[in-house]
Amino acid sequence: MTMKLYYASGACSFVPHSMLEIAGATFEPVTVKLHRNEQNSPEYKAINPRGQVPVLADGDQVITQIVAIITYIDAKFPEAGFIPKEPLARGRFYETLAWMNNTVHPTFTHIFMPFKFSDDAAAQEAMKSFNTGVYRQLMSELQGMVHKAKAEGRDWLGGVHCGPLDTYALTLLRWGTIAGINPEDYPELWAFVQRVAQVPAVARAMEREKLQLSLYKPA
Repeated sequence: MTMKLYYASGACSFVPHSMLEIAGATFEPVTVKLHRNEQNSPEYKAINPRGQVPVLADGDQVITQIVAIITYIDAKFPEAGFIPKEPLARGRFYETLAWMNNTVHPTFTHIFMPFKFSDDAAAQEAMKSFNTGVYRQLMSELQGMVHKAKAEGRDWLGGVHCGPLDTYALTLLRWGTIAGINPEDYPELWAFVQRVAQVPAVARAMEREKLQLSLYKPA
């Protein structure tokens, strides 16, 4: 039975979307249009009661949460080598993935969707401004990771081949451009992300999601 990936264009679901393309998996991509609130429809809530993307359905099994989905795809397609097997390298992989998912990602949510955390307009504006500053610092930290990998002779952040840490880095920098952050302020990270986007399987996922790598507009 064909796997189904429920994704939203430009969301973190781009990471498993790219993984499935890289692995050459047979899967059905199903778009969930967040701007139309489809994630809260009864039909989608029947699949994921939390109303979030991504969701990976494999037969009658439904997997939610990006870290779980990444781990599942890695186990399903071990030949792709998405997650290192050596204990320390594996630990470092999850260390970076956890930081991306539990620190950088929610910081952007406070910028892009401050209404999730307060119904006060002034508080929302303050939240957006403060967290944009925090996000800039996190992009500097991510650029440092890219620099360290390059200095150590590694082409990618998490393994021998382009994988989930690389496409998550692409997603996070792209989100920064939505928040008004110029990617050229981070030249090493920006060059890396552009190289990730040129990987054929990643380019296919970007084309399907109709993604523009940078949405930055000068003030």
